[in-house]
Amino acid sequence: MAEAGERGEACKVRAARGGQRCTVDDRVTRVAWLNRSTILYAGNDKWSIDNRVVILSNTKTQYSIKIHNVDIYDEGPYTCSVQTDNHPKTSRVHLIVQVPPQIVNISSDITVNEGSSVTLMCLAFGRPEPTVTWRHLSGKGQGFASEDEYLEITGITREQSGEYECSAVNDVAVPDVRKVKVTVNYPPYISNAKNTGASVGQKGILQCEASAVPVAEFQWFKEDTSRLANGLEGVRIESKGRLSTLTFFNVSEKDYGNYTCVATNKLGNTNASIILYESDNESP
Repeated sequence: MAEAGERGEACKVRAARGGQRCTVDDRVTRVAWLNRSTILYAGNDKWSIDNRVVILSNTKTQYSIKIHNVDIYDEGPYTCSVQTDNHPKTSRVHLIVQVPPQIVNISSDITVNEGSSVTLMCLAFGRPEPTVTWRHLSGKGQGFASEDEYLEITGITREQSGEYECSAVNDVAVPDVRKVKVTVNYPPYISNAKNTGASVGQKGILQCEASAVPVAEFQWFKEDTSRLANGLEGVRIESKGRLSTLTFFNVSEKDYGNYTCVATNKLGNTNASIILYESDNESP
């Protein structure tokens, strides 16, 4: 709310939070409050049709009004006009309305292919005008990204995927914070595929691990030609997330050899060769 102003001699004006206060003395015979050229109050008589504007005090020492639920349209000059025995006097106060920061428009979550250019937008309002900052919330913590409404990333990499936080700050109230999730698609990359030994009659396990977005689909081949099917020839294929496992429940001589793991998503495919070899150890 706003109160209105103070007077010394005839009138002094002081702006308080939500109002203007005008201090008067015994020489004053008539008083009025104006907003620009519009009369709000003349003495105790209300001229304003705005229900938010009320008289707070009209005494021999103070004449003040209050504005409830102040908004930015209330900002501007207010005048306390007084009539004394000699001549009229006025005092003015300029009401400055502060507005907490608010993010009014922000980019939606986005999915792009690696190497693409990305522009994130975060528009904020407030008085004074808020400072807008972008930060990348990665697994390594918060990384500085940009101090601007627009964050531009040229040739985005998979390491730059994740959440980006926009913060609007103007010190009037707590910052307004919003987040945008950026998903970066990239083709499969096999990061772990090791040759494995197993004894005849024991269990043998081959593992193939691939990073990819979207998650890769796996296929297994024997000697690069024969595709293996789950449940056939005593093998089981299990694929979950980044890992695919080929399990032999009862290894025989014919199972030894070269196997190929193929990882595929919509951006491409890659493969790795893994050898199951005979081992004297009972455990693979």
